[in-house]
Amino acid sequence: MKTAQQTGSRGRPDFLLLILTLALVGFGLVMVFSASSSIAVASEEFGYDALHFTKRQVVFAIIGTVAMLFCMNFRYTLYKKAFMLFFLPVLFSLIAVLIVGAELNGARSWFNIGGLGLQPTEAAKLAVILYLGALISKKGEKFRDFKKGLLPVIMIVGLILILIMMQPDLGSCLVLAAAAIIMIIAGGANLKQVFVVGAVALIAMTIVVSISMLVSSPDAWGYRINRITAFMDPLADEQGTGYHLVESLEALGHGGITGAGFGNGVQKLHYLPFPYNDFIFAVIAEEFGFIGSTLFLLFYLFFLWRGLIVALRCPDQYGTLVGVGIIGLIAIQTFVNIGGVINAIPVTGVTLPFISYGGSSLIIMMISMGILLSISRESNRTEQGTRPRR
Repeated sequence: MKTAQQTGSRGRPDFLLLILTLALVGFGLVMVFSASSSIAVASEEFGYDALHFTKRQVVFAIIGTVAMLFCMNFRYTLYKKAFMLFFLPVLFSLIAVLIVGAELNGARSWFNIGGLGLQPTEAAKLAVILYLGALISKKGEKFRDFKKGLLPVIMIVGLILILIMMQPDLGSCLVLAAAAIIMIIAGGANLKQVFVVGAVALIAMTIVVSISMLVSSPDAWGYRINRITAFMDPLADEQGTGYHLVESLEALGHGGITGAGFGNGVQKLHYLPFPYNDFIFAVIAEEFGFIGSTLFLLFYLFFLWRGLIVALRCPDQYGTLVGVGIIGLIAIQTFVNIGGVINAIPVTGVTLPFISYGGSSLIIMMISMGILLSISRESNRTEQGTRPRR
């Protein structure tokens, strides 16, 4: 009797991971409404419409869901052969945004098209993961050789990181670098080589940052230096550089153990800047309290654990590396976002995946999950192929 592998049929996607993803997106829509409605309804810019941000996020979620389902039913192995079709446009967009991109807070990292902001850095994160997965799996044992294996990988990743730093977008740069390191280690690289390259990269990044500070506008780097000084002592200038963090910490304190209740948060009422974006976790903590925030984090951990299990079960190295890269990226970005909100690390301006308002981030994250769900179908096909039909 033929197995699933022999017939070429595909296994079922991991429905638990699919449900967890949709649940996170749904919760994100609810929190975007709660965090943004009071701002939108009081602003002429947003048409005095309490649902302004929510409606836009719903559109992003619908687009992301369609893209996720498409990618889920698209064989992920084709990305290994055609990853350059995705990588090259992203590379060109990173260059173009430095020239014609819109400037915000001193950073030039957005394309403003018809009132919509498109951030190529978000697509670059997925492009690098697909690129590294293809390159590392293709090299096999040669990947442990520095010149033939690790060096070409470092050069490409380094180029992308430099372009992102030139915007400058330090948060995304750090998140992408960490995700790349996870994939490089998972791919079997020589750890001594990785350590040496990491030390050299740190020195090089310091030089690049210094040069960028000289050629960029004073506002761009002054804005980021203020974030570091605010992290060290937010109360030193609580109406200036430390304002964001002070309001965020007040939200955490006001939430207490059980929270103020959904919709009853105070800090989002024109106190906490952009509560529907970078600081949306502060709104969650205030309205649901320590207990609710802990449950949310446990749910997120379960989601990440399930995604990692899917990646590790894949019989193909490329699928495993891409899956590990996607989960690593989401985990690191979540840590960086929440760490900044609670003042455990400096605020870097990255979004909370699936929760924060923003089309570029949400759509790319859902496309990434579609690829991971496609990987799960290969894993399930292998498991089903080992069991005889009844």
